[in-house]
Amino acid sequence: MVSFRITPMDNSAATPIDISERMRSQLVYFITPSDAPHVPPLKADEYWIDTDSATQWLEEGVFEVVSPLDSENKTTIELSEEQELFFEWLVTHQVRHIRLHKTA
Repeated sequence: MVSFRITPMDNSAATPIDISERMRSQLVYFITPSDAPHVPPLKADEYWIDTDSATQWLEEGVFEVVSPLDSENKTTIELSEEQELFFEWLVTHQVRHIRLHKTA
């Protein structure tokens, strides 16, 4: 099974974590747009996840997805166990800037 490793780029004291292919495909729901004013230039396979957003999702246990066909409609989705562990790691270590790479 292919898995992925997330390496923190802004906290060298934080240990990298491994995530599943499924979680890798879900990162798009959580990344901050690269044109947001506080996001630095990012290289390939690097992403920025806003700390305030990660904290909110973790505290509420849910996130919202906007329909690509109808921006008026949002769906609230409960965090999976893996998503919750990911946000705990981000918030605990104050990680915003991550790099993703394949491990197997």
